[in-house]
Amino acid sequence: METWPRDGVPNSPEAWLLTAARRRMVDEHRHRRVQEEASTTLTLIVDDEESCSSVPDKRLELLFVCSHPAIDPRMRTPLMLQTVLGLDAARIGAAFLVPAGTMSQRLVRIKAKIREAGITFELPEAAELPSHLEAVLEAIYACYGIGWESVSGIDANARDLVEEAMWLARLVIELLPDEPEAKGLLALMLHCEARRPARRDRNGRFVPLSHQDTGLWSGRMINEAERLLIGAAKARRMGRFQLEAAIQSAHAERARSGCVDWSAVEQLYAGLAILAPSIGAELGRAAAVAELNSAGAALALVDSIAPARVVSYQPYWF
Repeated sequence: METWPRDGVPNSPEAWLLTAARRRMVDEHRHRRVQEEASTTLTLIVDDEESCSSVPDKRLELLFVCSHPAIDPRMRTPLMLQTVLGLDAARIGAAFLVPAGTMSQRLVRIKAKIREAGITFELPEAAELPSHLEAVLEAIYACYGIGWESVSGIDANARDLVEEAMWLARLVIELLPDEPEAKGLLALMLHCEARRPARRDRNGRFVPLSHQDTGLWSGRMINEAERLLIGAAKARRMGRFQLEAAIQSAHAERARSGCVDWSAVEQLYAGLAILAPSIGAELGRAAAVAELNSAGAALALVDSIAPARVVSYQPYWF
C-alpha cells in the first residue's frame, strides 16, 4: 500500500510480498535481540532515569552520554547506533564497510571494557556539550545514511531511520542553536530528502541526479535547507557537514536556473577533501572536474590517489 503506488507493481508481486514479509520478520527478531543485548549497557550508562536534564529527548541525552571520552572514538558511533538507536551489528557493519561478525565482536569488546573499567557515565555539563557534538552528529548522520541506502524499496524500517535522524538533528539545533555544524547536518539531510520523489523511476531503478525531474523535488525542504545554511555561515566556522550541504545546495540550484555551477562543486569537494579526507570526497571532486573540464583531467585526479587507499574501496552498488 505504501510502495506500489509510488514505485509501481513489481514484476513478481508474490515474490516481492514473500521477501518483504521475511525481511520484516528478520528485522523484528534482530530488534528484539538488540534490545536484550542493550539493556545491560543502558543500565551501566544511566543510573538515574529520573535525573533532571536540559536535553529535550532521552535518546539525544543517551547519545551525548555515549560520547564519553573513555570510549574509543572509533567505537562511539557504532555504540550509539546499537545501544541508543537499536540497530544490529549487520546494519552497523554495512555502514562502516565492516563484516557483521567483526562489528559484533568490536561492540562486545567495547561493552566489556566499559564494565571492567567501571566507567561512570553521566551527561556532560551544558558548557561541555559542544565538545561532544561531533560524535553525536556522526551517529545521527550514520543513522540517516543507513536508512537512505536501503535500496531494496521494501525495508519498512528504512523510512523510520530517516525520520528519526532528522528529528534528532532538529533537537540538537534546539539544544545548541549556535552550533553551525548541527544546522549543516540538517541542511544536508533536507537537501537529500527533497529529491526522494525523483530518485527512482516507475520501475524502481535509481535515476542519476543530473537526470532527475526537478519538478518532483520538494521546494519547501530546499528552502529550509538554504535558510539553515545561511544561518550556519554566520558563525564563520566551516565544517564537514556545512561543506557537504553546500555541495547539495549547488545541485539544487538546477531546479531554479536549469544548470549546475560545476566550478563551485569542484571547489567545495576540494575543501571537503582537505577538511574531512575520504575517497568519496576525492571521487566527487573528480566527477565535478569531468563535468567542468574533461574525462582525462578527472581520471588524472583518480590516478593520483595512492593505491593503498583504494585497494579495498568499492562503491556500495557493487
